[in-house]
Amino acid sequence: MANRVLNVDSCAILMMSLGEDGAAEVFKYLTAGEVQQVGTAMANLKHITRQDVDEVLEAFRVEADQFIAVTVGSNDYIRAVLNKALGNDRAAGLIEDILDADSGTKGIDALNWLEPSSVAELIADEHPQIIATILVHLERDRASAILTLLNERLRNDVMLRIATFGGVQPAALHELTEVLNGMLSGQGTKRSKMGGVHAAAELLNFMNTADEEAAIASLRELDADLAQRIVDEMFVFENMIDLEDFAIQLVLKETNTDSLMIALKGSAEELREKFLKNMSNRAAEMLREDIDAQGPVRVSRVEEEQKKILQIARRLAETGQFTLGSLGNDEYV
Repeated sequence: MANRVLNVDSCAILMMSLGEDGAAEVFKYLTAGEVQQVGTAMANLKHITRQDVDEVLEAFRVEADQFIAVTVGSNDYIRAVLNKALGNDRAAGLIEDILDADSGTKGIDALNWLEPSSVAELIADEHPQIIATILVHLERDRASAILTLLNERLRNDVMLRIATFGGVQPAALHELTEVLNGMLSGQGTKRSKMGGVHAAAELLNFMNTADEEAAIASLRELDADLAQRIVDEMFVFENMIDLEDFAIQLVLKETNTDSLMIALKGSAEELREKFLKNMSNRAAEMLREDIDAQGPVRVSRVEEEQKKILQIARRLAETGQFTLGSLGNDEYV
C-alpha cells in the first residue's frame, strides 16, 4: 500500500476514511510491522481536513466523493479495527503498544523477520527465562521454529518456563528490548501478557510430532498436571471433527488436494466424512477414489500434511473467521 506514493501518515488517513469494516479488511493483508506502523500513525492523527483526505484519495486516483469524511483520533475506533482484523487475543498487546506513546519497547518483534536459525543462535546462550520471555512475544509459528532448533534440554526447560510464564515487569521488558535494539533495527514489540499454558500449547501445535511428543513427555515428568493442562489447550487434527461445516469449507478453500488426501488417509472415518460432506459430490467422490488408490504412506508424512491443514485452520481462526472452541478433556496419546 505504501510502496508507491503514500507515506505512513497518508496510509493512516486512508485507513481512517475506509470505516471500521473496510480498514479491518485491509489490516488482514498487512504484516505485523505494517500494522504497527500504520496503527501508530492513526493513533497520532489529531486533526485532518477534507482536503487532506482528498489528496490521499487522489494519490490512488479514486474519486473523492466515493468516500466519507472521517473522525480521527479515536482510540475506540482503532481498537475496533484491530480487533476485527486480528481477533481480540492477537490485537490486545498490539493495541497497548500503539496507544501507549511512552512504551519505548521496540526490539523483540524484529526477530519475527529473521531466520529462525539466526534467532536461535542469537539467544541460545541466554538464560532460559530470558529465552522464554522473548519467545512468548514472537509469532507462534516463528517461536516454535526457533524453539525446535534449541537443544532438547534447553528446549524443555524453556517450554516449562513458557507454560508457567506470568508476565514481566515493564522495566525489565524495556531493558531487554533496549539490549535487542542495540543489535537490531526493531519495529516494535507487543507487551507481555502472552505467556502461560495457552502460549505453550500454541507453540507445541507448530512443532513436528516427534519434538511435540518429546516436549510433552518431559513436561509430564516435571509437572504432570501442568502437562495435561497444556495438552487440553492444544488443537490437534482430530479436533477438527468439532468444527462447524462452514469452518471446514473455509479450510478446504485453502487446502491443497494432494495434502488433504494424505492427511485424511491417516484419519478416522468419521473425520474423513466430515471433510468429504463439505465438498461437492464430484470432488468428494474423486477424493475417495484417490485415497483408496493411494499406496502406503509413512506416518510422518501423514502427520506433516495434517500439521499444514491445522496451521490453515489456526490462521483462519486467528483472523476471526471462526472459533476453534474448547477442546475438552481428551487424553494425550
